[in-house]
Amino acid sequence: MDRELAMEVVRVTEAAALACGRWLGRGKKIEADEAATSAMRAMFDSVNMNGTVVIGEGEMDEAPMLYIGEKLGCTQTPEVDVAVDPLEGTNLVAKGYGNAMAVLAISDRGNMLHAPDMYMEKIAVGPRAAGKIHIDDPLEYTLKTLAVVNQKNISDLTVMILERERHNHIIEAVRNAGARVRLFGDGDVSAAINTALDETGIDLYVGTGGAPEGVIAAAALKCLGGEMQARLVPEDDEEVKRCKEMGLSDPRQVLYMDDLVKGDDAIFAATGVTDGELLRGVRYLSNDRAETESIVMRAKTGTTRFIKATHNLPNKPHLVMK
Repeated sequence: MDRELAMEVVRVTEAAALACGRWLGRGKKIEADEAATSAMRAMFDSVNMNGTVVIGEGEMDEAPMLYIGEKLGCTQTPEVDVAVDPLEGTNLVAKGYGNAMAVLAISDRGNMLHAPDMYMEKIAVGPRAAGKIHIDDPLEYTLKTLAVVNQKNISDLTVMILERERHNHIIEAVRNAGARVRLFGDGDVSAAINTALDETGIDLYVGTGGAPEGVIAAAALKCLGGEMQARLVPEDDEEVKRCKEMGLSDPRQVLYMDDLVKGDDAIFAATGVTDGELLRGVRYLSNDRAETESIVMRAKTGTTRFIKATHNLPNKPHLVMK
């Protein structure tokens, strides 16, 4: 992979965000996702790479997919694996909530876990805590460790947890330990990334969410020097079989950073669709213009860029809902 590829893929997430942003608050998550997917697929056709989708859109959403095994790009090199979520937070856009993004991650061929679309236990921290936590440690112990490395009182730590009934015991444990809880409705990727950015004030992300989103978040954390550990949660014999087909003899083994994204290089790009802690959402302006805010990161160089762009939109009839 080269530095030009990192800048090229931002155009892909920008296109997806611009396409689905018009569906904000319209209550139609499938249509929003389809718009993002179509725009992302079309823009990939102009990117100089030989890409293979190893993580496509979540089947749980019953949405149109950039399917696993699909070929992307317009050249023979570099050969890369691609993980995509054209619209992370379909419900967020449908309901007009914040923190929806168009996201993707790229690694050299064969370096990204081909995660099946099932649940995954995850824990994520920023650079100061990398190498100092373990997914099997008691939560109270983890919080004490974070207090030391982040130079905070436990009462000043903030933990992001997906608001689901299955996480009630985690929420209670964090509160009992004296730390603060920040609940969110959707958007695992941005929640994990927030742990690695000081300005967000988030110290820990923990909980069970989608496995594909876990791998994409791991690529971002590799770029930022953070850490994610994970464990797949197969719910039936078919999902156990899928894990073993991936080469995991023990479907419940702990997955470390190099299990999720191997090697010393990865690229992560995201464009905000709705306003969030990480990125501002799409702004549609007068005279068929729009503004986007994106982030692109590369692990090999440690570079993180925030990109604000103004786009001239195609002159075509405005979206009319039937």
